[in-house]
Amino acid sequence: MNAEAGAPAAAKTAVKDAVKDADRKHVFHSWSAQELIDPLAVAGAQGSYFWDYDGNRYLDFSSALVYTNIGYQHPKVAAAIQEQAATLCTVAPGFAVDVRSEAARLIAERTPGDLDKIFFTNAGAEAVENAVRMARLHTGRPKVLSAYRSYHGATSTAINLTGDARRFGNDTATAGVVHFWGPFAYRSPFYATTEAEECERALRHLEDTIVFEGPQSIAAIILETVGGAPGVLVHPAGYLPGVRELCDRHGIVLILDEIMVGFGRTGKWFASEHWDVRPDLLCFAKGVTSGYVPLGGVAISAAIAETFARRPYPGGLTYSGHVLACAAAVATINVMEEEGTVEQSARTGAELLGPGLRALAQRHPSVGEVRGLGTFWALELVRDAATREPLVPYNASGADNAPMAELGAALKKGGLWPLIAGNRLHVAPPCNIAPEDVAKGLAILDEALSVADAHTA
Repeated sequence: MNAEAGAPAAAKTAVKDAVKDADRKHVFHSWSAQELIDPLAVAGAQGSYFWDYDGNRYLDFSSALVYTNIGYQHPKVAAAIQEQAATLCTVAPGFAVDVRSEAARLIAERTPGDLDKIFFTNAGAEAVENAVRMARLHTGRPKVLSAYRSYHGATSTAINLTGDARRFGNDTATAGVVHFWGPFAYRSPFYATTEAEECERALRHLEDTIVFEGPQSIAAIILETVGGAPGVLVHPAGYLPGVRELCDRHGIVLILDEIMVGFGRTGKWFASEHWDVRPDLLCFAKGVTSGYVPLGGVAISAAIAETFARRPYPGGLTYSGHVLACAAAVATINVMEEEGTVEQSARTGAELLGPGLRALAQRHPSVGEVRGLGTFWALELVRDAATREPLVPYNASGADNAPMAELGAALKKGGLWPLIAGNRLHVAPPCNIAPEDVAKGLAILDEALSVADAHTA
């Protein structure tokens, strides 16, 4: 429990006011108009819950930003960070250090194929930046292809690779990025009527894009293994293997972005296992430490690692493989192994979240589609199930976004913290969420969705 739990109400209110005042004066928040936001002051967290200074507890169906895969404040990970801090807080990245080497070994053991070398970064966007740099240097080619419905981070190259609207304010059209349409059967850009048609036509479109851009100019294709921010887009069965084949045919590096879905989120250590696809480079972050200390990285194939065996890699980071972060990674991976967290995530999806969310869809006309894997799901919310008109327009704000804002408020009032993106309600609780908390969350969702139903045709 948090330190403020036993304090008098007036004292807790004073602390909350001080926290919010300092936040308002000095913290510049991402993706926000600073004077139009009112951040919740969080007093503490444990497991699948966090709470504020007024004693309101929230069941976290967002896993913060889809990274608290083992929940908040796991004692073994907290203890590992404390123990490492007492031994060695930091050391330059050029040294060999036991905890860094162990973190790399544990990650490499779980990645697909021959991704046995790990380049550590501070977070996911830097992983994407370095993966693209490696691909370009390895191939000697400039262009990178990415999907329109995607999010790859907010640094320079990563935001240009991103396909969603967050790119608009940052896109200079000078990053060597070419966007293409990936498969999304519910809103098919290819007028497909089945998943098989969607897969076939999406692959044909990608092949045409490669041909007309010139294969000899394309260094890499980057894809989220399961599309995260765009709405938990689970690719049709043959799509990722088809992309792998296109890359092999044209000498293109395949980069899989597993930043959001790695480390158990979809019920596998890495989502690529669902389709038995082996990338050349794999980007990770978030769940590798459950977000306790920032850490990301790139897992590198033998062929690309060989490129830099006698040729210096022109990139690096001051905090690459920071020892506190690596200690958190080692502890997190060991906890997930010991406690069967990956398997639990798979069971929760198959036995609880999947069936429960589909049952909600039967009761609520605002739910157009349910999709997901493991502890990673999305509800596609619509005004009209027949026409599939989104509940709010693309990139809606202000009054246009009112239905989703009302839904979010109803969920928070019910004690559930949501993850809302566009017209979608994402469901991403900790991978080790207890069954009774899944049931509680589904009940809150059931009640709150009546708010969205009120906006349907």
